[in-house]
Amino acid sequence: MSSEFPIVYIPHGGGPRPVLGADDHQALIDFLRGLGATLGQPKAIVVISAHWEEEIPTLTGAENPGLIYDYYNFPPESYTIEYPAPGAPALAQSVQQLLDKKGIAATIDPQRGFDHGLFIPLKLVYPEADIPCIQLSLRSDLDPAKHIELGRALAELRQQGVLLFGSGLSFHNLQAFFTDDPGNNEHVEFQHWLLDTLVNPRLSEPERTQMLIDWRRAPHASYCHPREEHLLPLHVCYGASLADQSGARIVFDDVIMGRKALGVMWS
Repeated sequence: MSSEFPIVYIPHGGGPRPVLGADDHQALIDFLRGLGATLGQPKAIVVISAHWEEEIPTLTGAENPGLIYDYYNFPPESYTIEYPAPGAPALAQSVQQLLDKKGIAATIDPQRGFDHGLFIPLKLVYPEADIPCIQLSLRSDLDPAKHIELGRALAELRQQGVLLFGSGLSFHNLQAFFTDDPGNNEHVEFQHWLLDTLVNPRLSEPERTQMLIDWRRAPHASYCHPREEHLLPLHVCYGASLADQSGARIVFDDVIMGRKALGVMWS
């Protein structure tokens, strides 16, 4: 185990369903409830959420961020979920300076709250809501290579006891979730490719990196991700792992809403 804090990419599930206790999320619920003990208690958390994109990387800078209920057609209780974790404006400024030092322009949004890519999983992982959190947006160009470089620039945060937390889904085709036969194998084949890409010891770092950059060449990639925003938090996390060559290990490999989903930790 590295002396640095782990990095994790997790599936955050379908909207608020994990917090609502949906039967088709039980494996994920159990995983998230046990994840905090596995990770330990960080000083702060930086969440890279699939649900925020900006032209340049943007950080939340509010002292006490509100919640953004960015999901639709769920029960009324879905819109009263609370997760009063404090913000971390000083950390946001520190991360902005860190990115600038690495040649990556970034900005801070002092008003934006936390979207459900943060508060849904963290409500299960760290239910006390007492750890300062900030969010970092994706780039709106959705360029996988640039997201790996973004992660590389964040690597030294691990030495400060900060948890880098990628929140997405390794399968995200909304139409397929509700209309296709869940018995098809497209999601399984893509999952096998992704798992092998991340953990195969025969791959060199340049080979692994290039495969993730060229992920659209993977089996059924465009079916599993018509749009890539739910996969790219993984690229950021992978990039952050490269500074000390932290090995990836699979911590979740199960089914959510009839489709395979992957969780990965670098430690």
